[in-house]
Amino acid sequence: MDIELCKIRKESKALINPDNPIPLHVQLRKIIEKKITQGSFKEKIPSERELMEEYNVSRSTVREAISQLVVDGVVEKRHGKGTFISKKPIHYWMGNLISTTDIIKDMGMQPGTKLIEHGIIKVPEELKDAIKLEEAYLIKRLRFADNVPMAIETQYYPLELGIKLSQLNINEGTLYDLLEDELHIQLNDSEEVISSQLLSKEDATLLEIAEGNNTLHLERFVYDIEGDLIEYCIANYNPNMYSFHFRSQRIKK
Repeated sequence: MDIELCKIRKESKALINPDNPIPLHVQLRKIIEKKITQGSFKEKIPSERELMEEYNVSRSTVREAISQLVVDGVVEKRHGKGTFISKKPIHYWMGNLISTTDIIKDMGMQPGTKLIEHGIIKVPEELKDAIKLEEAYLIKRLRFADNVPMAIETQYYPLELGIKLSQLNINEGTLYDLLEDELHIQLNDSEEVISSQLLSKEDATLLEIAEGNNTLHLERFVYDIEGDLIEYCIANYNPNMYSFHFRSQRIKK
């Protein structure tokens, strides 16, 4: 057994709690996923036998935990070689108005941006009713996580605001920080609509995935403290790199 696995074993024997009402395989799955996110497991996870010994659980518990991680796209099995870590997925919890840059950083990954185009445009007819603008300032960017393309974001801003924004460094960092810190806009809330759409040839090329695949498609309306529309964003996410999460509360009627 290598030194890294020995070190991890010493740190984690007490993490599984058989008295916890949460099933053992769910506890184990969460532990493995956390260690992947933290970088404790680099390329692959320990073998079934090593996990059984490390956490004092049965083979069926280990297999159930790994099976769920495979379904979630966190790991992948390679016959005769073990279980390897897949490209890290980005998890976005709906209900939080947070920039893509900060989401990627929170996942322990390095964000990156490539500016594709920006400038004054005539608003397409199909968007005019939604955003109530005849002209807008468009910013289209390709977003990366650890150098892997994960999203194409196309943002529309009211003309005067967009021109001011374009004079700042829009090719780096977060546009929300620029709006708030440099232009003194108080962002307040957003409305978001998620759907599945067929990728165009151009977007498939940018995201480096096969043409004809579907994409996670997001429409976001961002408002300031006065209720004015500040940004309309259309984003297409690589479904292999991104997932949306929701938390709901039971309301009795």
